[in-house]
Amino acid sequence: MNTAAAAADEELRVTEKAVEMLRTVYDPEIPVNIYDLGLIYKIDYDVADKTLHVDMTLTAPSCPAADFLMEDVRQKLVSIEGPEKVDLRLVFEPEWNQDMMSEEAKLELGFL
Repeated sequence: MNTAAAAADEELRVTEKAVEMLRTVYDPEIPVNIYDLGLIYKIDYDVADKTLHVDMTLTAPSCPAADFLMEDVRQKLVSIEGPEKVDLRLVFEPEWNQDMMSEEAKLELGFL
């Protein structure tokens, strides 16, 4: 396998593992994981510098569980084999809304 293909495989593996780990993080007030809630805006793995870049938001800027959620996400992401650094950014653009939820999340919360 050439270097580019190996890097693409590693990027895919790390990204899939990140999604798997993010699906284990729950807002204490909502019985749906943050990935299916649509709170994760970006997951990029830079194979060259072994940094996992993740942009996430909150259901509301004044979310009382913000610190808890950010720390839970950070701990889950640093446990992934491969990345040496995690660049976790809290962003509020675009503003989160219920349309960003997966169909499963909408069903779970009674929006469908």
